[in-house]
Amino acid sequence: MEKELENKPIIEIDSAEETTVGLESRVILFNDDWHTFDEVINQLIKAISCTFEKARDYAFEVHVKGKSIVFNGSMKDCLTVSGVLEEIALTTQIVT
Repeated sequence: MEKELENKPIIEIDSAEETTVGLESRVILFNDDWHTFDEVINQLIKAISCTFEKARDYAFEVHVKGKSIVFNGSMKDCLTVSGVLEEIALTTQIVT
């Protein structure tokens, strides 16, 4: 019996391994009639740490198309970004 056990492979289980699937989520910013371009641009810079030019591009896309995906990342990061955008009552949605 001991000889039988010696030939079997040892399987180690790493319990620290992450078990989440890691699906990427997205933050969508919607157009409204209350905020100026400057307000939206400044809040985007604050929320996603982007350049002025990138924030301006997002703001223009939101204005023209009615919405824009402004961030991709983990759900935790999306909640943070969405929270910053909503500080000034911008309308956002998180989708997976």
